[in-house]
Amino acid sequence: MPRFYLTTAIDYSNGDPHLGHAIEKIGADVIARYRRACGDDVHFLIGMDEHGQKVQQEAEKNGLDPQTWVDRIAESFLEVWDRLGLSNDDFIRTSEPRHHRGLTALMERIAANGDFRRATYEGHYCAGCEAFKKEEDLTDGRCPLHPGREVDWTKEENWFFRLSDYGDALLGRLRDDPGGVRPRTRRNEITRLLEGGLEDISASRSRIRWGVPFPGDEGHTVYVWFDALSNYITAIGYPDGDGFETFWPADLHIIGKDITRFHCVYWPAMLMAAGVEPAKSVWGHGFITIGGFKLSKSAGTELGLVELIERHGPDALRYFLMREVQWDGDRDFPSAEAFIEQFDRRYTTDLANDLGNLLNRVVSMVSRYRGGGVPSPGGGELAQRTALALAEYRKAMDGYLLHRGLEAAFDVVRAANGFVDETKPWALHKAERAGGGEDALDGVLAQLVAALGAIASMLAPFTPRKATEIWSALGGEGPPPRFADLDHAAGRLASVRPGAVLFPRA
Repeated sequence: MPRFYLTTAIDYSNGDPHLGHAIEKIGADVIARYRRACGDDVHFLIGMDEHGQKVQQEAEKNGLDPQTWVDRIAESFLEVWDRLGLSNDDFIRTSEPRHHRGLTALMERIAANGDFRRATYEGHYCAGCEAFKKEEDLTDGRCPLHPGREVDWTKEENWFFRLSDYGDALLGRLRDDPGGVRPRTRRNEITRLLEGGLEDISASRSRIRWGVPFPGDEGHTVYVWFDALSNYITAIGYPDGDGFETFWPADLHIIGKDITRFHCVYWPAMLMAAGVEPAKSVWGHGFITIGGFKLSKSAGTELGLVELIERHGPDALRYFLMREVQWDGDRDFPSAEAFIEQFDRRYTTDLANDLGNLLNRVVSMVSRYRGGGVPSPGGGELAQRTALALAEYRKAMDGYLLHRGLEAAFDVVRAANGFVDETKPWALHKAERAGGGEDALDGVLAQLVAALGAIASMLAPFTPRKATEIWSALGGEGPPPRFADLDHAAGRLASVRPGAVLFPRA
């Protein structure tokens, strides 16, 4: 069985989860569920980044010690991810002993390779990014990603990583394997960065106590980005665990486009310095913005995530985000109100009307015209269109273009609704009662049931609960079948089971 190791960026423990966190986790969950449906042995990792200056400051501001603070934040994230139905196999926290052990081993191996040096750094530091900034990185003296924060001028003695020694090797890897950074816009950004030359980067902080001690120098803690990035291997047992041997190198890191430098330059260089093969691929997704501003705690443009889940249910929110936001681009809404209006519109038009009505019509007609018995599968126009859409779906999903995968699934929804209007099963039933043959009506109903079965399987990565309800209404047991088993499973459907309305109108 092919193995597939998938990760997301771990979320920073400075506040509750918001929509910006959710779109990444949902997208990764869709990919994990899709790969499982393709027959892969998937290991899906998410987690929390719990060290660093910003976390320490937030804990102090709330009158708590850092560990108590991150425990509370982790619990709030886990609760929301559970409500959204994430299928992650692990949840790593950088305050865990397993992470400390693996990170220390990684830093020791980099040190043994001679890639750390001690030096004094003086420059701008953005606590929001937990990163040092060059003058050209700032806009009007502020970080463009955190315009509400002051950028501090910092001078301290740190341990530095010899990143500059790895520029040619990283550029060579990217040219030999363009798929290592995707989509193309992100790859072009990283290529330009590498071609411009690299500077050494800080690997420790001397004035931050909340972190993992720097090996060999207890007066320093490991710089938060070195700490955070290593979670991808510490979670699976680096340096000597079975999980590391089984799943590394990761097949896919999913991250926001603002942290591609860390994942596509710093992280592979760190691994190379430790004698570890870098991950196979990194996907930098875009952002939802409201009025041009990125969704974040500091930007003050949040839409309440819990309220959005409760508005139409978790599957509806999953569907909306994956359908509305291109997985390889950005999506700006003029305002929070415009976001809500579009969410309501998609729910009513796509889910309640197009998909929900289709399921209700088909199950009702099979119940009324055939006593609930599902006719034997057969070919025809709708079956051909379903097969073509399924091929387009697989192509889109294999390329991580999730929005196009959903479009292909709803091509079948629209085709099936049009097929009902064109073939008029009620007229065929009337003709049958008047003495006509049964074959025509059986053929129409069979194609409609098979189309809905394919829709259920295509939607299962996106709307797992509702896809299971569709499959159950068609007479299936458990979740929708994997793609390789779809035709066989559809042929075994015996009797439909009318149930509750799939997507009640708001």
